[in-house]
Amino acid sequence: MSVQEQSSEEPGGASTEEPAPAGAHPRSLAEDLRARDDSSLSALLRARPDLITPVPTDLTQLATRAGTRASVIRALERLDRFALQTAEALAVAPEPAPYGTLRDLLAGDGRDPVVVEALPRAVAVLREQALVWGSDERLRLVRTARELLAPSPQHPSPTGLGPTVAEATTGMSPGRIQELLTTAGLPTTHDAVSAVESLTGLFTDRARMSALLDTAPPDSLEVLSRLVWGPPYGQVTADPATRLRWLLDRGLLLPTAPGTVVLPREVALHLREGRAHQRTEPLPPPVEPTSVHRPQVVDSTAAGQAYTALATVEELLKDWDEGGPSALRAGGLSVRDLKRTSVALDVPEPVAAFWVELAYAAGLLAPDGEADERYAATPAYDEWLELPAAERWTRLATAWLSATRTAGVVGGRDTKERTLAALGPGLDRSAAPEVRHRVLSLLAALPEGGSTSPDALVARLHWERALCGAASTDDLRSRIARWTLTEAESLGITGRGALSAHGRALMGAPPGAPAPASASASATGPATGPGDKLPVHHRHPHHPVPAPDPRSPAEVASAAALAGRLLAPLLPEPLDHVLLQADLTAVAPGPLRRPLADVLDVLADVESKGGATVYRFTPGSVRRALDAGRSASDLQAFLTAHSRTPVPQPLAYLIDDVARRHGHLRIGAASAYVRCDDDAVLNEIIADKRSQGLRLRRLAPTVLAAQADPATLLEGLRTMGFAPAAESAEGDVLITRALAHRTPPRTAPEPVPDGPPSPDTTLLGAAIRAIRAGDLASTTPRKPSGSGSAGSTGSSDSGSGLSGGGRNGALPRTTSAETLATMQAAVLTGGTLWIGYVNAEGSASQRVIAPVRVEGGFVTAYDHTADEVRTYPLHRVTGVAELADEAELADEQA
Repeated sequence: MSVQEQSSEEPGGASTEEPAPAGAHPRSLAEDLRARDDSSLSALLRARPDLITPVPTDLTQLATRAGTRASVIRALERLDRFALQTAEALAVAPEPAPYGTLRDLLAGDGRDPVVVEALPRAVAVLREQALVWGSDERLRLVRTARELLAPSPQHPSPTGLGPTVAEATTGMSPGRIQELLTTAGLPTTHDAVSAVESLTGLFTDRARMSALLDTAPPDSLEVLSRLVWGPPYGQVTADPATRLRWLLDRGLLLPTAPGTVVLPREVALHLREGRAHQRTEPLPPPVEPTSVHRPQVVDSTAAGQAYTALATVEELLKDWDEGGPSALRAGGLSVRDLKRTSVALDVPEPVAAFWVELAYAAGLLAPDGEADERYAATPAYDEWLELPAAERWTRLATAWLSATRTAGVVGGRDTKERTLAALGPGLDRSAAPEVRHRVLSLLAALPEGGSTSPDALVARLHWERALCGAASTDDLRSRIARWTLTEAESLGITGRGALSAHGRALMGAPPGAPAPASASASATGPATGPGDKLPVHHRHPHHPVPAPDPRSPAEVASAAALAGRLLAPLLPEPLDHVLLQADLTAVAPGPLRRPLADVLDVLADVESKGGATVYRFTPGSVRRALDAGRSASDLQAFLTAHSRTPVPQPLAYLIDDVARRHGHLRIGAASAYVRCDDDAVLNEIIADKRSQGLRLRRLAPTVLAAQADPATLLEGLRTMGFAPAAESAEGDVLITRALAHRTPPRTAPEPVPDGPPSPDTTLLGAAIRAIRAGDLASTTPRKPSGSGSAGSTGSSDSGSGLSGGGRNGALPRTTSAETLATMQAAVLTGGTLWIGYVNAEGSASQRVIAPVRVEGGFVTAYDHTADEVRTYPLHRVTGVAELADEAELADEQA
């Protein structure tokens, strides 16, 4: 029968870590952390910020929190591939494992020199993040990580290895184990334990195993070759074939359940030449330039695209100036509105969704909050328009870099199979800022003008976050990386696939210099030979800890300002003139200054865009300008002042003709009426069949009444070729200027963080001081109390002088008189005390203090917890105990 793959599931929760035997080595993760210095603890808390939310009371609690399932999974997801492979190898190694055993599992029998050189860094990373603890002779993986990565029938190991011989033979009858020894050519033993040890010794002996496999039938070896790299489980019938029977009789395959067999770990490792992984990846995939362009070409291309980005956002918000599309009930744009926006911007719908989301992320548009909610520009948009072009670009670029809203998922489905809409909920992807920053950093590490392939970037990202989609090229991080390349090109951060000079400045890398924190440098640490002893708390300073943006806000602002200064000379200067042509068009050879552009947008229609914008004058566009309150002479003077060519005669005739007819008809509100001094015009209107829908009737020789509202009547007569003007109740012409619709002041959407933020130096220092002081309070030996009033539970930790209160977390308990007397005595002797304290919110804590003064119901003392002098009310002190000095501790131990 053929060997078939078995399905698997992940096991359940984690268990607590068992202490190692006492000795020179740490007995637990808490003891390992206790031996670390402050810089090492800072590195741990910076790499795993969830451990100080909230701040642990002591190192024991920190160790417990570091071993929880959620925290361990989060830490494993942030490991690079080789560090994760190192953890996977430890999960299948004996516990505890010497450094040499771990090295052999990763480097194999051939001792791959690249793996040997890179291993110290990987071990240092795992130690730094408290996933591995212990000395080099006794390396231990935290229990939860071992449970996640170790092989089991329900959850195969990523290495493809199965259980050990000892694990696979659990429950097997002693007689059957002795039969395996006999068939394998080993002497029988007196018990099952020694029999399993004998079989394990055979499988781990390279020479004897090679001799045994030399006698195997070729078909049996073919079965082993199919199982060697995993999955190690297969199915057999009740009457296995000869090739399987040969393996089963010698223990090379062991039954785990009826009809199921497994390849023991020791056998697989022999067949793999000692390697735990089929392909060990100690170094990240290189990101090499596929093409190199001249930096000037890259910068000019990117600058041109940056100008187009600004024009596109302006066009979008100008189109929504009087109020944009309505918001869906669930939030966001409808599919129809997104399609209309894409037509207005002349871009595909996914690209239109990107520009809409970018404007939203920059705080330039938002819902107006009305009952019939619509999207509109915010007051910040008007402020943004007044900025220089380079500054407007940096606002967009920095908003894009930090935004978690991801336009690429628009049109997809959420977990409830609902379509994700632009500007709607569910678009936040917390990994987006980190992926964008990483992709641009990798581009910045290339030579100036160098571009690379998206596949190379995706492969690098997979190596840096091995658990985040390592088995797929279409996972979320890969898609975000590809969207980043497209969006950066659209924004003008890159040009022709290469990072521009202002793009490098935006990332904090000076032009011509590689970006900091390049992962290529992180892959190789200080060389440590196979016999060198690694320091227990060695920390590699170049290991990348990917973050959305590791820079402070001040550094980001400074980099953005530099990027703007580099981009400004590359952007075209706004012009104050156009070229009028005889075919009723005007050509703008470049970007126009805002006053000129605003007037032209009303007076003419945009016919085409590109390097030069073509405007066309039509009767409708001229009427639009007259409706806005301008006269024919105003328009003629404006065009004369801003044209490098004379005003063509056809354009002058068009303006005069429309102006002459403009307002000849007057429309007001009755329901609505039409008034005209020329009754022949009114006769013409009534005779026109197109006016039947307006239901007009003559009230007087110069007045028609309509059963339509004024706006409908205006539009209807304009479609018939007339140029009516609206009038007020007083008979004055109404000037209809388009009123910009603005939302109330809005803030840009806050990015959704990918877990707790990385703590700053101040917070780290305060947290470490608090943890150290809490640990001192819980572990420092106390003076024995005969009455037990100092919180003793009647038993103490052997050889430590630690009372029960310190071990189980109970606060010391003394009477008020005892507390006062002990405090006063400590002031005179300069002693240090352990106290229990309950603050005004009812939160209890342990503290180690050195009293300085006791008076008025308060004690002033140096608090080792806070590393400062504080004053505490005595009535909030639950109890006090003196700390034992070294002499008293030695006497007690004796």
